[in-house]
Amino acid sequence: MTQRRQPHCCPGCDCEQHTPQARREFLGTVGLSVISLAALGGTMLHGVTWASLSEENASEIPMPPARRALKVLPVFLYDQPQYHEAGSWRSWGGVQTQADAEQEKAAIAAEMEKITKEADFPIEFLPLVSGGDVNAILDPAVVEAADTILCWPAGGNVHGIEKFNKPTIFFIRHESGPISLWYEIISPRYLRQHGDSAAFETIRDDDVVIDDLSAVIWRLRGLCGLVNTRGTKILCVGGPAAWAQDAVATAETVKKLFQFELETIDYTEIERLVKEADADPNAVALAKERAAAYVAIPQTTLGSADTQRFDPSTIERCFMLDLIFRKLMVQAGCSAITINACMGTIMQVSKTTACLALSTLNDDGWLAFCESDFIVIPSGVLMAKITGKPVFLNDPTYPHDGIITLAHCTAPRKMDGQNHAPATITTHFESDYGSSPKVDMEVGRLTTNIAPDFGFKRWVGLHGKIVKNPFLPICRSQIDIEFTCDSQQLAERMPGFHWMTCYDDCAKELGYALRRIPITWEFLQ
Repeated sequence: MTQRRQPHCCPGCDCEQHTPQARREFLGTVGLSVISLAALGGTMLHGVTWASLSEENASEIPMPPARRALKVLPVFLYDQPQYHEAGSWRSWGGVQTQADAEQEKAAIAAEMEKITKEADFPIEFLPLVSGGDVNAILDPAVVEAADTILCWPAGGNVHGIEKFNKPTIFFIRHESGPISLWYEIISPRYLRQHGDSAAFETIRDDDVVIDDLSAVIWRLRGLCGLVNTRGTKILCVGGPAAWAQDAVATAETVKKLFQFELETIDYTEIERLVKEADADPNAVALAKERAAAYVAIPQTTLGSADTQRFDPSTIERCFMLDLIFRKLMVQAGCSAITINACMGTIMQVSKTTACLALSTLNDDGWLAFCESDFIVIPSGVLMAKITGKPVFLNDPTYPHDGIITLAHCTAPRKMDGQNHAPATITTHFESDYGSSPKVDMEVGRLTTNIAPDFGFKRWVGLHGKIVKNPFLPICRSQIDIEFTCDSQQLAERMPGFHWMTCYDDCAKELGYALRRIPITWEFLQ
């Protein structure tokens, strides 16, 4: 497929089409492409009316579903050797009797309670399974109900645990309790199977933890993010897209790798819903009420010195769009939404930009992305599902002198998941139209940043520290981040285009999860 190159951040935006006739022609083109993309799976929303969306709890503001708990199967393996004279009758290890085993079970129960208390993600432990051989004590039906296995191998036989095809973490004791036999032999006997290289793709050295319970927690955090990412249902307004890549091939790839379900809705449907909602006095009143409450948030400024075109009434239009999107996501069973042709068609349909609506959706825990760029969207879903915080899809610039500028017009204000950052509400930069938040993110805040490649083979990551909120003539929300890796190295290694950024240190969790997709995680330091 030949891609049309153009000097915009959104190469497929068709934002030069502004006339009513051109808009209608473009809507027809979009409709045809969406119908073909709908064949990739899921359903295509058609014939949904505002009356059906608002017939129950018309004034209710729908909120997203919570992350589901990671289901962990705890397994305790131990031996009960019997003494015999003049011969080696026991292996290494501090658990040798049933009494030792009972004490260890109590310690494991306390550790599971500690993990549950300290985890910042939902987790559910299944009943502890214990014995001497995983092949004898593990019921396939019980394992199937779990997302992951957490194994305390004091002794016994771990061989065969890989056949259950579940992510498995070994928590092995050196000094945290009775020393484990597998402290000695986990690598040569199991991971390498008496050879010199890794024997399994599914269970590797990074699945082994010695003594450090916090290292178990961050691994479980990564796995919780992964199981919540897989199967994510995403409503694609105008269909899925891909920055400078083939949209159909990209949609097929994310369905395969991440098991995404892509639900589509045509812009002709959105245009009709907007008109119907505009004719509903209750919906109009609710949009006005929510807009007034939003501009009353402390440190919210309207308009900016660089534009005379900002119209505060477009904020109300954004909250109308926000409400329509929420109700559509509930109707379709989706927890995320993407906007294709966000620099053109959506403005003409809604009489505002999608920028502020996407920002407010993200603030409330939905996942809402402009440009419908499915090259980068999986990274945002995974990072948000790991951290439980909003993420910022952005355009990177060229790294230099340990600094890179990241910018876009749709930043969340609650990047920490709780508090509204100061923001100026002004126009979307490229169109100088609608409402877009210029969010002043927290200076000094650590960020994790992902630069996904176009081929879903290699994601580059790095930590940054926000050092400045400039106001350059570029996309409205702008941060300069300082990084510690070499600038030339970053310039040479960064792939793709769009980045994803969050307020969290989740680099280890990302790498641990990505190995299972599989995508290589290249973290620059």
